[in-house]
Amino acid sequence: MPALHNCDRTVAWSEDRELRTKTADLIMALYLGIDSGGSKTRCALGDENRVLGTSMSAGSNVIRQGSAGAKEALQAAVREVCTVANTTPHKIARIAIGAAGAARPAVAATIKSILAELTPAAVEVVGDMVIALEAAFAGGPGVIAIAGTGSIAYGRNSAGDTARAGGWGFAVSDEGSGHWIGRSAVSAIFRARDEGRETALTNAILQAWSLKSFDDLIQAANLQALPEFPRLVPVVLRAANEGDELARSLFVEAGTRLADLAAIVIRRLAQTPYAPIAMAGSVFRQSADVRQVFYNCLEKGFPGIEVRPELAEPVQGALALARRAGA
Repeated sequence: MPALHNCDRTVAWSEDRELRTKTADLIMALYLGIDSGGSKTRCALGDENRVLGTSMSAGSNVIRQGSAGAKEALQAAVREVCTVANTTPHKIARIAIGAAGAARPAVAATIKSILAELTPAAVEVVGDMVIALEAAFAGGPGVIAIAGTGSIAYGRNSAGDTARAGGWGFAVSDEGSGHWIGRSAVSAIFRARDEGRETALTNAILQAWSLKSFDDLIQAANLQALPEFPRLVPVVLRAANEGDELARSLFVEAGTRLADLAAIVIRRLAQTPYAPIAMAGSVFRQSADVRQVFYNCLEKGFPGIEVRPELAEPVQGALALARRAGA
């Protein structure tokens, strides 16, 4: 009988532990990080320590896609990540989202309104460069160069001072970005035509945009509603990998332009030794030439500077900010 009594106690203790574990899971706070890009929206949902799910949808940049397009992409990404994590948006405690143009009150208000339709969570809206810097350096000093649909360099020194360069919009800035590469590729085709040179980019871009002739390309490139230049990056990259020198030169120039932006920030931060450098964004991810030229230019201008080879994942920085704010 005593053995049976001890066994009962063991079973009861085991059941109690299981109940307490389930209860703890139920009351554990959930945090959501969002990287709201011009071409992609990425979400990471987690508790204090774990990532419970990730998702990706179309671009949700309010400036590029408008409020309706941003709403569709953002809400789709949030719903998907909650499905993956087996939870609901109403259980999220706090959200941090990085987006281009977040410093504009109207943009931040639009984003908060879109998310408020799904969840009562507290929402912090910051610039896309803020979450990328957090992902790379976790609150410490450093400089992040971002090259996705747009581009920007942003940094912080050991005194907490920050500086930025670029990122003023695709019409006047965003050097080395996906938009810049695509637009530059089309421009280079026109210049090659003027000079009587052949480039594989011509047929590649005609096919990518489902166009039949050079005249069609002229009309498409000059529409009042600008074409989706960032979508041409894989096309240009493929031509470069197949030996087209004009295509490859665009990535070399992109790496140079991005290094120039990072150099401006490094000088403005005036920190010795130099703050470390990190990269983020689809252009860096896709092109080894951009990464190598970026490194070479910075090493030449700032001998001994640390350029980290691994790319930062901005969505993880957003999740870290959400956790920190909720602590």
